[in-house]
Amino acid sequence: QVQLVESGGGLVQAGGSLRLSCAASGGTFSMYAMGWLRQSPGKEREFVAAISRGGARTSYADSVKGRFTISRDNARNTVFLQMNSLKPEDTAVYYCAARQRPSGVVVVGTTEYNYWGQGTQVTVSS
Repeated sequence: QVQLVESGGGLVQAGGSLRLSCAASGGTFSMYAMGWLRQSPGKEREFVAAISRGGARTSYADSVKGRFTISRDNARNTVFLQMNSLKPEDTAVYYCAARQRPSGVVVVGTTEYNYWGQGTQVTVSS
């Protein structure tokens, strides 16, 4: 069973950047496809980005495509989300999630993941 801990959230002005990190422990990190999801107050949790277990494949929500980049370092058991050109509508709690999948598979969606972090708050001011 894998444990996930996010970090890197905070308050940033519109147009700014943040880099989120998610450190994994308790499992073989390279066996897990990873993802980032987010939830704003009063809204349902939504998919943001996903990466396959080896890092070769990625997928993004249309709302973040071209602005966010997901990456991973399997030697450090960490997945990252680089967020550029942030907008006020990106304000949310960002969650890291994991699921064991075959190589080359990305997990897109909000219900397919079975391990979750506690979340980190990202606030973008206008």
